[in-house]
Amino acid sequence: MPPEDAYTATPFLPSSRRSLPALRKAAAACRGCPLHRAATQTVFGAGKATARIMLVGEQPGDQEDRKGTPFVGPAGALLDRALADAGIDPAEAYLTNAVKHFKFTQSEPGKRRIHKAPTLREMTACAPWLAAELAAVEPELLVVLGATAGKALLGSSFRVTRVRGTLLEEEIHGRPQRLVPTVHPSAVLRSDDRDAAYQGLVSDLKVAARALR
Repeated sequence: MPPEDAYTATPFLPSSRRSLPALRKAAAACRGCPLHRAATQTVFGAGKATARIMLVGEQPGDQEDRKGTPFVGPAGALLDRALADAGIDPAEAYLTNAVKHFKFTQSEPGKRRIHKAPTLREMTACAPWLAAELAAVEPELLVVLGATAGKALLGSSFRVTRVRGTLLEEEIHGRPQRLVPTVHPSAVLRSDDRDAAYQGLVSDLKVAARALR
């Protein structure tokens, strides 16, 4: 295996069968970048292999890192509610992140772990996992949650404020893909006007719901 400072997950992917269970098992041993050192575990995607819609966030948070499942913290609860309000069954979606390990800062052991945004290099290192998930699920639609996920999928020039709530068609990891960008649910939780921010998220997700009809 290459050293972790080579920043690539490619050697850790299964060489043949790349079903979601096989990918999840292989990802648990990923050492493709230094982020695995401090994280509790790899947090792979979750949901049905037949999901018509895939939602992609930035990275797991504190609770996700501890539990090993994406979107199980406060932002995940808000996202489930917003999906339901938009007419999308959360149980029918596939949820994942652009980066599979929790990146954080911590003043000292036992203190709260503070989320830290992944770098472009770290997102690039983790991109083979997301490409493999897309190939395994083949969703009809992607929902891109926030600027970091958008940059991971569409490049560093991506700005969520410019395109949120619009149906786009782009080539993602070598395959044509329809997608709807919106804000990350954690941005709603941080908003000064949470009600308005929440309604904006639901409005964007309704665009996704219409695209699936």
